[in-house]
Amino acid sequence: MFARFAFIFLSMSLAIPAFADDKKPMILGVIERKDPAFDAIVPKEASLEIIAGGFDWSEGPVWVPEKDGGHLLFSDIPKNMIWKWSAKDGLKEFLKPSGYTGTEKFTGKEPGSNGLALDKDGKLILCQHGDRRLSRLVDGKFVTLVDKFEGKRLNSPNDLTFKKNGDIYFTDPPYGLPDQMKDKGKELDFQGVYRLTPKGVLTLLTKEMTRPNGIAFSPDEKTLYVANSDPDSAIWKAFPVKEDGTLDAGKVFFDTTQLVKDKKPGLPDGMKVDIAGNIFATGPGGVFVFDKTGKHLGTLATGVPTANVGFGDDGSTLYITADKNLVRVKTTTKGQGF
Repeated sequence: MFARFAFIFLSMSLAIPAFADDKKPMILGVIERKDPAFDAIVPKEASLEIIAGGFDWSEGPVWVPEKDGGHLLFSDIPKNMIWKWSAKDGLKEFLKPSGYTGTEKFTGKEPGSNGLALDKDGKLILCQHGDRRLSRLVDGKFVTLVDKFEGKRLNSPNDLTFKKNGDIYFTDPPYGLPDQMKDKGKELDFQGVYRLTPKGVLTLLTKEMTRPNGIAFSPDEKTLYVANSDPDSAIWKAFPVKEDGTLDAGKVFFDTTQLVKDKKPGLPDGMKVDIAGNIFATGPGGVFVFDKTGKHLGTLATGVPTANVGFGDDGSTLYITADKNLVRVKTTTKGQGF
């Protein structure tokens, strides 16, 4: 159904510097190389370049291709808005509200949209924390795709990925609820990973993960990776995908629980997979890069809690939402779909 109000598409440019001066870019953190294979993915001269900053908590980057080069959209969850960035026009406000559209004051910390993606028609699909739904933006209005499972409201959809047949796979932790697990409005007694078909059929795939978060497919779609943003079980799982699209038993792909205990900032969160099957996954300390076997090749060590990543431009630029910053790094690989 359509929302009952209009949205504000803002075009005011913000004076947030992307560079320390006119020539020298600002750099965030360092790049740690753990395996020689990493050099074939991220060039040795690469750096983590800050291109915008000053956000409350940046999330969910998605590249929107255009004839003139395209632009990046990303969420600022506490501000309940989406930003737009392009090399041509810099940073602008794009959409507000983005995740909570109610009339009463939102009492939690994360009302806005989180994960973003484009469907086959180029429409923006949003995980909306405050409204507790998955929606499509059509002509400036939100159309609800799903907001309930077996008659009970979802927790707060967090991140999503598309299968080539149009199915949406998404995660549903409690982070958008004002009191999270203790919230009086929480109707489900679990945190699920779901599949939504183009015909609107919703299937619970697993409820075994305590805080399912980032989600992505391998290039052949035979494996689904899911991050678990629980400090007591800071892991990624790999689930074999059955012929009918449901999941077989998952196995731990990589475990960073000890790094969390060692006070590395951040948790397993958003991720993307390149055309070769390498996984770029945010976690404690920055962005971990794994090969398809789970071998840790290197880390884009931002040094700050890092939420998500997305490939853009021609597919060989990795954009990183790192706490209050938007960062980019050039790669010699490409993301899927470019």
